Amino acid sequence: MSTAETEAPSKLDLQVKIDSPTPCERHVVVTIPRAEIERYFRKSYDEIAPKADLPGFRPGKVPRKLLESRFKKTVADQVKSGLVMDSLQQITDGGEFSAIAEPDMDFGAVKLPDVGDFTFEFKIEVRPEFTTPDWNGLALTKSEYPVTDADVERQLQRTLERVTPGEPCDGEAQFGDRLLVNAQFEIDGKQISEFEEELITLRPKLSLADSIIENFGDAFVGKREGDTVEVQFKILETSYNEAFRGKEVDGSFEILEIRRVNVEALGATQLDNLGFDKVEELKDFVRNELTRQAEYHQNQELREQIVAKLTEGASWDLPPRTVRRQSDRELQRRVLDLRRNGFSDDQIRSVVNSMRRNIDELTKASLREHFLLEKIAEDLKIEPTEPEYDEEIKLIAEQGDLSARQVRAKLERTGQMDALRNQILERTVISKIVEVATVTTKEGGSILKADPEEFSVEFMVAPVASSLPEAQYDEQPEDGASDKGTVKPT
Repeated sequence: MSTAETEAPSKLDLQVKIDSPTPCERHVVVTIPRAEIERYFRKSYDEIAPKADLPGFRPGKVPRKLLESRFKKTVADQVKSGLVMDSLQQITDGGEFSAIAEPDMDFGAVKLPDVGDFTFEFKIEVRPEFTTPDWNGLALTKSEYPVTDADVERQLQRTLERVTPGEPCDGEAQFGDRLLVNAQFEIDGKQISEFEEELITLRPKLSLADSIIENFGDAFVGKREGDTVEVQFKILETSYNEAFRGKEVDGSFEILEIRRVNVEALGATQLDNLGFDKVEELKDFVRNELTRQAEYHQNQELREQIVAKLTEGASWDLPPRTVRRQSDRELQRRVLDLRRNGFSDDQIRSVVNSMRRNIDELTKASLREHFLLEKIAEDLKIEPTEPEYDEEIKLIAEQGDLSARQVRAKLERTGQMDALRNQILERTVISKIVEVATVTTKEGGSILKADPEEFSVEFMVAPVASSLPEAQYDEQPEDGASDKGTVKPT
């Protein structure tokens, strides 16, 4: 056998039959002639022979017949594996289709015959075949999102409210403050529940597990530490406790402490805990974060316009199995995209939770977009470079406590480098399309959303175990309901 054949085995002689049950699936049947099987057997035995060490024979001097008898099963497994892997590589490299997942094949059920040809089959998910639509000269509208000083101050306030407990304040309560309160709840003069020392962010509404206090904010604004605030509200008709549904409740809240975040009064220790030396450095960080978020919203709008125009009529039938398999990848891609653009973990969780509620339809839309953008990338010969990977990983690392090296290792370990590759590729294609588009600019306003209307507390005012004559706080609630919860912001 020549050195060239040893280093680079010749191309397999294959017979390949490909059926298309759906636009995104291929059923492939591969037949390998007996001559190719024997070639792979010879190659495997040739590799074993110099190293074979059997009693009574010097290494490399074992007779071929004995060698074949002794190592038949091991070599057969190697040949089967080699034939399958090499043929799969040859088929996918042949350009018959563009795979989007690993082949679906029961390798253990594949049998290498003692005589005759070797046939095996597999299914594989692929990108549908289509003609690239004309993407030159699209008419697009781009929104400009200016980041103002007021935006920076508001975002900084929100960020600090999320990550710091705030400082005690002697003044009057105002929206956004955190109130440490005790509360008691009565119906017809009988106490039914209470909680102590709960920290509540002052919003217009307070949402409890079985009721909503609509006028909560108005009742508390202007109050001071030590004040008691009385409110009236009703138990919701969906309450676990059927006896109390629709009942009028008298709530009494004692304000133990008012806490407020004062940006200018941040001490050196607090700044150091946040990773900054000066307040101005913290503000610059928040401004850069907002600028990246503004660019993200701008690019998302452009992307939505582009794919809407280019996917008109693209109604490829995506098999449920393909959608399910790709849904996690789409979530991974979106998380990486949000993280590199400066969104907080809370914001990312909110987006992911929203996506999960309609994940199948979102995945279908995202797959169509990806198929289209990847096809354009192939036409333009676009492939992410190593510096582009490094920059993406650096931006992701800036949002957490890990180094760029640790982030890369985690992405590689969890198989998310492919999602990162798609993210870079798609963004590059969108940029190329925008470069040759006719773009009209408009004012986009502030990217900051309004403050939440309500704050949520996981607490049942009318616990299932309680009754009007006597409140039973020591009993365990029924039906898995809880009569005492913790504060969680919405």
